[in-house]
Amino acid sequence: MRAALHGALVASRFNPMIQAFHQRLLGSGKPKKVALTACMCKLLTILNAMLKHNICWNPNMDLHIS
Repeated sequence: MRAALHGALVASRFNPMIQAFHQRLLGSGKPKKVALTACMCKLLTILNAMLKHNICWNPNMDLHIS
């Protein structure tokens, strides 16, 4: 769990997709911990889908983040 939290923290700072998602949540008034937890869930969902479909990370992936 701690590794996922650390991954979400780093992703919310340096990954453009997760960063945009994090900023949108903060802009809508979500508390910081709630936004970070949502980023953690989003990141784990993306990684799970990548494993399921056996694809590598591509920064140009067309992911709908909502």
